[in-house]
Amino acid sequence: MLVGYDTKPRRSCDLNHIRLARIGVDPPNDAGSEMSPMPCDDADEIAAALRRAGDPETAAGQRRYLKSDLEHLGVKLPELRALLRPYIRSLGKDDHARRQLLTTAGCLWLEPVFDQRLAAAILFQRRQDLLTPDDLAVLEDYLRDSHTWALVDTLTPHPVGRLLQREPVPVGAVLDRWAADEDFWIRRAALLAHLIPLKEGDREWPRFSRYADAMAEEREFFIRKAIGWVLRDYSRRRPDLVYEWVAPRTDRLSGVTMREAVKRLPAAQADALMAAYQQGRPAV
Repeated sequence: MLVGYDTKPRRSCDLNHIRLARIGVDPPNDAGSEMSPMPCDDADEIAAALRRAGDPETAAGQRRYLKSDLEHLGVKLPELRALLRPYIRSLGKDDHARRQLLTTAGCLWLEPVFDQRLAAAILFQRRQDLLTPDDLAVLEDYLRDSHTWALVDTLTPHPVGRLLQREPVPVGAVLDRWAADEDFWIRRAALLAHLIPLKEGDREWPRFSRYADAMAEEREFFIRKAIGWVLRDYSRRRPDLVYEWVAPRTDRLSGVTMREAVKRLPAAQADALMAAYQQGRPAV
């Protein structure tokens, strides 16, 4: 039970047994049995607190902006983060804590409520230290269920990116598969998983470069934007590498990618790249 939430947890929940099995939770045998407590109690408390914190006007605006089919409660992001803080702090650092995290996030995700799913993504973001490469199957499940940048971009950079830093071989193999997936949200996740590693080192640059080159001519906006976003952030540390990568591809990259990629480059480099792009030729 969480401290700070005064709602009574529900004793029944429309549990998706397949998904619960994937996150390592056995479906309850008997909702009324004290020997088989429902695994979703913490999630139910969080969900109830989210409903109390919601604002209908904000919800309507969010739903329009995201073009969402989900129910929106209209919880503002700072309030949502504050609401989750007691639970995040309550988690330990062992495998039991990992199972708690996966269970609570999984139960929050079961209902088609945007605020609950964002809460689940933030739990993974804030406690990515508990995740293992085996948990990528769960994250992939949620990524495929997201259908919006607001969830994909929360589930990916820290949870997947930190895993890539810790376990580059098994995580890299999964990302290689994601980068060739038919679902563009999964391909976007493969790109954004490099944001954090490239902010702190260069080891993953060849992998990102390979992915971005393969996707350079894609027409999907969210892929074009993701390539530019990673290039822009990486150029803070390694502007010359970004310039050298973009220069021979200015005739292949989209305007969205180009504008993002050159934002942090020295003016002379940015001007040269954009001039070549506008002329439809490589800069080198």
